[in-house]
Amino acid sequence: MVRRPSRRARIAQWVFLLAMLGAALFLASNAADNLGRRHLAFGFGYLVNTANFDIPFRLIDFGPDDSYARALLVCVLNTLLVSAMGIVAATLIGLLIGLMRLSSNWLIRNMGLVYIELVRNTPILVQIIFWYVAVLHNLPGPRQSLHLPAGILLNVRGFYLPMPVLGPWGTVTSLFALALLVASPFAARLTIAGKSLGKLALALPVLAVLLFALGVESIDAPSLKGFNISGGVQLPPELAALWAGLSIYSGAFIAEIVRSSVQAVSEGQREAARSIGLKPRLVLSLVVMPQALRMMVPPLTSQYLNLIKSSSLGAAVAYPEIFQIFAGTVLNKSGREIETFAIVMAIFLSINLSVSAAMNAYNRRVMLVTAR
Repeated sequence: MVRRPSRRARIAQWVFLLAMLGAALFLASNAADNLGRRHLAFGFGYLVNTANFDIPFRLIDFGPDDSYARALLVCVLNTLLVSAMGIVAATLIGLLIGLMRLSSNWLIRNMGLVYIELVRNTPILVQIIFWYVAVLHNLPGPRQSLHLPAGILLNVRGFYLPMPVLGPWGTVTSLFALALLVASPFAARLTIAGKSLGKLALALPVLAVLLFALGVESIDAPSLKGFNISGGVQLPPELAALWAGLSIYSGAFIAEIVRSSVQAVSEGQREAARSIGLKPRLVLSLVVMPQALRMMVPPLTSQYLNLIKSSSLGAAVAYPEIFQIFAGTVLNKSGREIETFAIVMAIFLSINLSVSAAMNAYNRRVMLVTAR
């Protein structure tokens, strides 16, 4: 039975709402008076002004003659890049460490425990600066680059990765490959004539990789030419340090989410799987993990949102994300404090609400519906 709020509760809600509106009007009036005394007007027209500065790392073209709005787009893309990289890496790290914590091997289990306790009890900002100053800044120069697998070079200037060069139809095949990847988790839930499409969902990522490979004409591998590295794509040390700090820190929390979710699966489920002859690996992958995933999604959402918000710590290592560029350089040059921070808050709010909505939609699709 749905309980309706009492009349007193309704009145209290309206009083609280009016108080909040009054506080908002007071703050707006106070801000308008302060702007008036400085002979300024509230507005976002300054976004079309020339930036007169450069951004060292960017995914799209940008120069000193571009506008503040273009600079905003550049730093938003940089924020999205490190956030997406961090979410993927933190999820993989958390899954690995979480399974290590469940191992029957004493050494493996306690190695996972040491990692979690060390990382979770150290400030994330300290970890980011540690990777930037103590690790990446002590790497050799370009001529003594470390050669990693898959043609990756590592030196004091960052990572140099091989870059696929797309052919004439590369863009089209890449878009189709991306569509297949997006469709794969939804295909796992579909049924046709009572038959599940789970096997098709497993095949879609493989088809996406093959389709992308068809559109690749060649591989531009990084190599030493003179005193510099030529070819490939560079991940600067600022991005690498921020990525490492966010991924390792968030991975420790995700590991505990994985461990607790797996342990929450009923022991009877494991016993039933073993009774039909499934090996421990299959028991984990086919019986335990699908059920644990349903319990992981809500706390994982919270960790993903924390990771996205923590990307603003990139300002400590001069990574050109939205806080470092727009709430730093643009704010100092334009003097528009209220408008600038309103834009930054709105962008972070939009990103987090979008991620939260996507995760909640996925959670509704995988959650178990129990009869009442």
